[in-house]
Amino acid sequence: MTDKGRKRQIIKRHLFSKKRLIILNEDTFAEVFSLRLTLMNVFVVATLGAVLIIFVTTYIIAFTPLREFIPGYASNKLRKDATELALKSDSLANALKKNQAYLQSVVKVLNGDLQYAKVNKDSILATKTDAPSIESAGPTKAELELRAQIDKEEQAAKKALQKKKVKKRK
Repeated sequence: MTDKGRKRQIIKRHLFSKKRLIILNEDTFAEVFSLRLTLMNVFVVATLGAVLIIFVTTYIIAFTPLREFIPGYASNKLRKDATELALKSDSLANALKKNQAYLQSVVKVLNGDLQYAKVNKDSILATKTDAPSIESAGPTKAELELRAQIDKEEQAAKKALQKKKVKKRK
């Protein structure tokens, strides 16, 4: 037999040879507990125990309020509060825009740029303060230039990388 085959047989013999675990009373040397084990049984039980502990820990963290103590997890109350605050801030921003438009028109009237009859608070508030349309949201000239510059840099980097690969092959 080869060396590897002998080693495997020795390991197999050690794994499956039966041993006895005995717990004795130290004072009387009376046997309290006795158990016949193999090394393979011990490995299997230890592995199953580890898997069970991992599963229980994961379950406790995932489905109980303990998950709130882990960074990155937020409570449902916190999420709800954040959503409400975001909606309030949006409505306050819209109200601020309307007030600024009204005040600007009042300043124009005070400076004499507009006639008082043309300034109506309701007409100012009725004007659209929505986001610009999709057509007007196209890229600007500066953005197009930046994109072209980045494309050139990426192409130059690819060429340099290809040259390095060619040099390594040689």
